[in-house]
Amino acid sequence: MTIEFPLVINGRWREGAARQGQDVLNPATGESIGKVAHANSTDLDEALDAAARGLVEWQGVSPWQRGAILKSAADHLISDIDSIARIITTEQGKPLAEAKAEVTRSAEFLEWGGEQARRIAGRTLRGRVAANRIEIETHPIGVVAAFTPWNFPMALAAKKFAGALGAGCSIICKPSEETPGSVLALAKALLSAGVPPAAISIVFGRPEEISNYLIPAAAVAKITFTGSIPVGKQLAAAAGRVMKPVTMELGGHAPTIVCGDVDPERAADILARAKFANSGQICLSPTRFFVEESVFERFTARMTEHAKAWRVGDGMDPKTQMGPLANERRVQAISHLVEDARQRGAKIAAGGNRIGNRGFFYAPTVMTDVPENAEILHSEPFGPIVPVLPFKDENEMLKQANGLEFGLSAYLFSNDAARQRRLTDALHFGTVGVNEFVTHLPEVPLGGWKESGFGTEGGIEILSPYQKTKFVSVW
Repeated sequence: MTIEFPLVINGRWREGAARQGQDVLNPATGESIGKVAHANSTDLDEALDAAARGLVEWQGVSPWQRGAILKSAADHLISDIDSIARIITTEQGKPLAEAKAEVTRSAEFLEWGGEQARRIAGRTLRGRVAANRIEIETHPIGVVAAFTPWNFPMALAAKKFAGALGAGCSIICKPSEETPGSVLALAKALLSAGVPPAAISIVFGRPEEISNYLIPAAAVAKITFTGSIPVGKQLAAAAGRVMKPVTMELGGHAPTIVCGDVDPERAADILARAKFANSGQICLSPTRFFVEESVFERFTARMTEHAKAWRVGDGMDPKTQMGPLANERRVQAISHLVEDARQRGAKIAAGGNRIGNRGFFYAPTVMTDVPENAEILHSEPFGPIVPVLPFKDENEMLKQANGLEFGLSAYLFSNDAARQRRLTDALHFGTVGVNEFVTHLPEVPLGGWKESGFGTEGGIEILSPYQKTKFVSVW
């Protein structure tokens, strides 16, 4: 059966005006499961008109009621978690257990945004003269244009919806065309909970055409994007030309430091689960493994054991630990990185190959003797590859760890409190996990340093990117 994935504009689920679209593939088979509609300028104009009306209506709803509606939407997601998880696994590939965890995290973001909406407050100050009263107000920034990726298609959209809708904004979201069903399920939950139809639009199409149309549109006041650094730079430049604020959560290349004072097998156990989750397609994923010489052999041996034993297969199979990569592009990109390292002298301890000729499967891979000029040490791999690098001198290791333009996340495994403090202070990254992998929790702000982004999402600040401030002086 072919599934039709429509646009959502002003509460109507519809095909694009030009009746164009593209196939949506199941990564486990490479076969089409349906078609997603493409929007053209007529559709985008309707979405912009609806968003302008929706902004007026939605910001007129009290913050308390907005919070209740977002909480209700979260409940809708949880009540339908099994069917939504199957949608995510079918179009994105991750195992069902991971898909269910994504639905749960999406609901948590909506709940968190709703709770913060109920806490919206201004400030009143005494003026310098007794007769003067100063008021500081927060207002919804306006219509938000959101661009979201395929690796966590529901959760990464949910946190943008949570912040924007919690603040009282309307939102036009352009998700990935490869994972449309996930965001459509999110839109269904929000509309069912009572978000005004005009306040939400979901549009698909050619990414550059959509962004080139929405970013300069007069109705749009804010741009938020999660994705790669090159695309983020393009969108930020386009927004800068029309002086519109942006939030950018961009790529990472996380150094992962394993010190000689820890149990290397336990560290490998934790990091294997982290590395192979979502087939390594996580911006926060550990990607460059710096292991102190005294535990290098033991760590590498244990990680190699995990890679060889990790069960790769269709995410619908409950025995599967790692599903396919999301698309053929990822297979080719990972194959290129592995082959480049191999040609430069790296040794493949495990994996290093595509699995089968059906679907987009790639074996969990461990590499040693990776030279410093190998591309994998400089380009975000976004796949299940573990390059293990021994280190002896801490300062030299830190130079390498901090030496790239990436600044999203880093990891440190050490039981020495003084060393923990010294190294976490020395790492130039927006997120640092100590003795554990870090996922984005709604209650903490996530943002990259250097070229890994601009601004944060989540935390008690979740609404701030979608608010503007007004200073009122009353005499």
